Amino acid sequence: MNELRHYQPAVSFPKLPYIFTAPTDWDPAKESLPLIVFLHGAGERGEDPAPLREFYGIPRLFGEDPDYHGLRVLTLSPQCPNGLVWNNLTLAVRDLIETVVTENNVDRNAITITGCSMGGFGTWEMICAYPELFAAAAPICGGGLSWRASQIKHLPLRVFHGGVDSVVPLWYSETMVKAIENAGGNVTLTVFPGVDHDSWIPAYRDTDVIDWLAAQRRS
Repeated sequence: MNELRHYQPAVSFPKLPYIFTAPTDWDPAKESLPLIVFLHGAGERGEDPAPLREFYGIPRLFGEDPDYHGLRVLTLSPQCPNGLVWNNLTLAVRDLIETVVTENNVDRNAITITGCSMGGFGTWEMICAYPELFAAAAPICGGGLSWRASQIKHLPLRVFHGGVDSVVPLWYSETMVKAIENAGGNVTLTVFPGVDHDSWIPAYRDTDVIDWLAAQRRS
């Protein structure tokens, strides 16, 4: 299953198009699966899902193969409207996640989130705003408010960044990771030497982070 759907939240929220994928022969009445949420970068904003399918990330990988790496996992990839950023939309994204979880019998102990660039910032913001919603997170080339680190010290976190990122400098991730370490949290930082802003490509292509996300459970 690889569908484009639309979610219309409360009147005060913008409409969020999204792509939902499910593995072959999935029956929500018989199987409660993990959910990976993916937040894209600024270049994929709008109302046309084509950029989401073309971008090297979760919707493309699972769109091409809903059984990617043999995983039994659902994926949710909302699209941010033009003129906004994910940090403007945390409540709308949270409500979309809740709707998808309810409608598709998602395992509530196995909701994870990842994103890159603007979506990396959005990933940090979502886990800080709703730390009990997620089992783990993998922000890529993003950043957040380091003083909130204690709110997410219980979450397993894998952070990725390009060593020569010219758009979002590496120190954005380093600052968050250091704050979480100081709070006693569970975090690792992977820096790709010589990689500029597109660190999501080696993160998703060359590491096991997608399999890792699918395996996480909230304790």
